[in-house]
Amino acid sequence: MAPCTVLSRQKPHVVCVPFAAQGHINPMLKVAKILHAKGFHVTFVNTNYNHRRLLRSRGPKALNGLPSFQYESIPDGLPETNEDATQDIPLLCASTKKNCLAPFKELLRRINTAEDVPPVSCIVSDGTMSFTLDAAEELGVPNVALWTTSACGFLAYLHFHRIIEKGLSPLKDESYLTKEHLDTKIDWIPSMRNLRLKDIPTFIRTTNPDDIMLNYFVDETDRIKRASAIILNTFDELEHDTIQSIKSIIPQVYSIGPLQLLVNREMDKDSETGKMETNLWREDRECLDWLDTKSPNSVIYVNFGSITVMSAKHLVEFAWGLAATKKDFLWVIRPDLVVGDVAMVPPEFLIETADRRMLASWCPQEKVLSHPAVGGFLTHSGWNSTLESLSCGVPMLCWPFFAEQQTNCKYCCDEWEVGMEISGDVRREEVEELIRELMDGDKGKKMREKAEEWRRLAEEATKHMCGSSERSFEMVVGKVLLGGRE
Repeated sequence: MAPCTVLSRQKPHVVCVPFAAQGHINPMLKVAKILHAKGFHVTFVNTNYNHRRLLRSRGPKALNGLPSFQYESIPDGLPETNEDATQDIPLLCASTKKNCLAPFKELLRRINTAEDVPPVSCIVSDGTMSFTLDAAEELGVPNVALWTTSACGFLAYLHFHRIIEKGLSPLKDESYLTKEHLDTKIDWIPSMRNLRLKDIPTFIRTTNPDDIMLNYFVDETDRIKRASAIILNTFDELEHDTIQSIKSIIPQVYSIGPLQLLVNREMDKDSETGKMETNLWREDRECLDWLDTKSPNSVIYVNFGSITVMSAKHLVEFAWGLAATKKDFLWVIRPDLVVGDVAMVPPEFLIETADRRMLASWCPQEKVLSHPAVGGFLTHSGWNSTLESLSCGVPMLCWPFFAEQQTNCKYCCDEWEVGMEISGDVRREEVEELIRELMDGDKGKKMREKAEEWRRLAEEATKHMCGSSERSFEMVVGKVLLGGRE
């Protein structure tokens, strides 16, 4: 298949709209970079809140863009705040759904009346920003939805309505949050084997029939069927059966991942587009120099992502569990990691681990995971982190926090055989034991071999011209975004 690089004088213009959280912005930027490399004019639309955060974290020139890659922003409808912290996710979901359509339409109108840019010809929006579908239909342009979860997570969301119909959610009362009830078998979702209620995205664990997130995902997964196509940041070899099950519900689904491998293949990292980043926190790049001093597979990397929060007690348990292993570790501790407090580890912990740890508030994760010194990843099982770890051949310890992270954890541990789960109520002894097994044990060795196998398959999926994800991306560009005009 010939690549769909656009050669026409009238550039197609794609408007990219991520959901307003770090884990959604990153994959959308990757899609935007690839489309820009294929000749599209790109307008990347953040919320005003995150636009300001990016300016603070990246500097005043960070969002200047390029002549054919511009940044815009729209309000999210929430009260303005100056805090560099993730907003309340349920309120953000409700607010974007209610308030973003009108300003988004106004942005499209302004773009289409501008003399120095081509008119909007297509939209790529986050799967949870379905208000863009109304604008796309009004404008008469295709709207591709990027669903940033795993395929298994997406398939679980698609069955939320069945879970409600079967009386499994909302819960009758909080007594149903027991292990016994959460171990209820779910054996009626096609291709999802040995599933329990605890493996379903956590938004079902509510006693409120009007719960924002439960109803949000029921509505969004129904509305998203109107999209011109749905793209998933995964690859067929990893989630083949799940993807086929999704296609039986929504035929227009394409797996195009891992996106970071497509980006790395598609463009020069030192090019202006290649250097574009959208991290909401300032990165500490000294950690890469620190890793350079360490032996291969000797460092445990710890990062709970951009949204996960924990209690001060759990932070201390993780700290002393890490300390007890006597292993070198790189730990990313966001300032807002602890609920209602500043994230601080005990001074005694800092003294005891001074010669074998690196603490950072944020880091370039893809570079860290691809570093030969990293031998294991203690993660919250967010999909970006999980896929990045698989793409780098790094096995995982999983401590899922919310949403479909529980689903990802189940698949990492049981289906893909690259993970071990840490219990929700963290104990330092368990942390120590599992890290030792991951880094030095027989199970850890098998997990590392399996992760290396997935890394190889991810590389094959993104090979130029012949990889399954590469072909799918070309199909989305040629048949959907360009509508056969290339």
